[in-house]
Amino acid sequence: MIFWFSYIQIAVALLAGLFCVISGFAGRTPNDFTLGSTALVEVLLVVQFVVALIAPAVGNPPHGDVLTFYVYMISALLLPAAGVFWALIDRSKWSTVVLGVTCLAIAVMVFRMNEIWLTQNV
Repeated sequence: MIFWFSYIQIAVALLAGLFCVISGFAGRTPNDFTLGSTALVEVLLVVQFVVALIAPAVGNPPHGDVLTFYVYMISALLLPAAGVFWALIDRSKWSTVVLGVTCLAIAVMVFRMNEIWLTQNV
């Protein structure tokens, strides 16, 4: 993982999460902005996944448990997709809130993945 990229990813996920939660509690149904912000979080996760696959080969191995890291990564990749799927099926304000909670959960998961990769010793 790249230190600065993970913190940019956390910031984007927090902003997207807050935007979606506020939009949901304001009564807005899922729209291009809420779905797009969640899609941006997903795209950043895909980039992070590719980086995590390549990084050990170029001299940046994880310091923590590799299995735990990749379980977090796969779960994080599935979470926004599930939230968007829910938002497309249930077009209510609560599905917008679910998108926000999904993005906030991604921020926490990326922070934890960053800890596992960079600082945690086995």
